[in-house]
Amino acid sequence: MSSTWFRRIKKGILTSTHEKKEAPDGVWHKCPECKVTITVKELQEHLYVCPKCNYHNRINAPEYFDILFDDDSAELLFENIAPKDKLGFVDLKPYAVRLKDAQRTTGLLDAMTVGVGDIEGRKIVIACMNFNFIGGSMGSVVGEKIARGIEYAIEHKLPFMIISKSGGARMMESAFSLMQMAKTSAKLTRLAKAGLPYISFITDPTTGGVTASYAMLGDINIAEPKALIGFAGPRVIKETIKKDLPPGFQRSEFLLEHGFLDFIVQRQNLKEKLTMVIDWYVKNK
Repeated sequence: MSSTWFRRIKKGILTSTHEKKEAPDGVWHKCPECKVTITVKELQEHLYVCPKCNYHNRINAPEYFDILFDDDSAELLFENIAPKDKLGFVDLKPYAVRLKDAQRTTGLLDAMTVGVGDIEGRKIVIACMNFNFIGGSMGSVVGEKIARGIEYAIEHKLPFMIISKSGGARMMESAFSLMQMAKTSAKLTRLAKAGLPYISFITDPTTGGVTASYAMLGDINIAEPKALIGFAGPRVIKETIKKDLPPGFQRSEFLLEHGFLDFIVQRQNLKEKLTMVIDWYVKNK
């Protein structure tokens, strides 16, 4: 008996469930760590932290300010400062074009946002880096906004905090970028002499010249779980020292163990912890 007698000639009944449907953009989120898929709404409710594996997704100033500042208390500062292509720098594309593209896609003028507001009624100035703007790179505008933020904190006698998230110095600005390391460090010295606390909050990733300057100069240095924190990349370090490196040596847990950090904080506990830190400094002033 031939098996062809039982071969289906016509296709089975087709229903709408058999048709491939594309999920609308901005509805679903797949965790880069554990690959679990949840809705974007659920992710937002968990402060952009995976509810299954606790992976802290990268967020920028708008999200951090929503998490930290009390409702309707935040005021953005120095929003009119924009970068310029002073060197006419060109690599794969002109720097001026990169700036325009980044400004168009992010709605920002540069990679730093400064705001003043209340955290549980305690007023504070926060400068937050935006990784979605050219990798959160530190250019002249980033340094200038930090400097002005510090001066504002000194004038109004407020604590100052930087949320770092950066690939390092913006090399399209050459020496103008590297100068920001010294400039911001000198301004932080003025803050210290004024007797005001500087809280450095280090998030994933924080590397290069940012790590080598203000990110590690806090009166208290804190970080999110598993944040990548370092100067050069693992491959460059290994080739330089000719030694194998311990697993996770550039993650926040390793840095905490070796004394570079004061503590690691879960994002859902960040506002509470900052309130405690501010109260501690005010009490012991």
